[in-house]
Amino acid sequence: MFTDRRIERHQLPYFLRVFNSITDKPIGFLGNVSEDGLMLISQLPMMIGADFELRLKIPVSDGCQQVIDFTACCLWCHEDATPHHYDAGFVVLKAPVEYGQLVSALKQYFSFHSLSASA
Repeated sequence: MFTDRRIERHQLPYFLRVFNSITDKPIGFLGNVSEDGLMLISQLPMMIGADFELRLKIPVSDGCQQVIDFTACCLWCHEDATPHHYDAGFVVLKAPVEYGQLVSALKQYFSFHSLSASA
């Protein structure tokens, strides 16, 4: 029976924190992300139908951070399988080009690519 993991798992929800861009206070973690939306995992439920000013702080070289501020509307929210945590789905309403670049970079990083065989 196979019991040893050969590929390290990257726990995205515990890596990229999401902040309120007005107060700069953390509100949760990024669960997943796409060009049009994201899922937030937080310890408080989010108000459905409300627009939120959100911020991502992306680590870049030399210990610096790239800040990406954007506006998103909460479409749904329900309790997570983890006690005292909530999942909330957001549609992105207004975001800078850097948001799209982040989505592309995360897709590239977390995707498996087939290797082409040379004939």
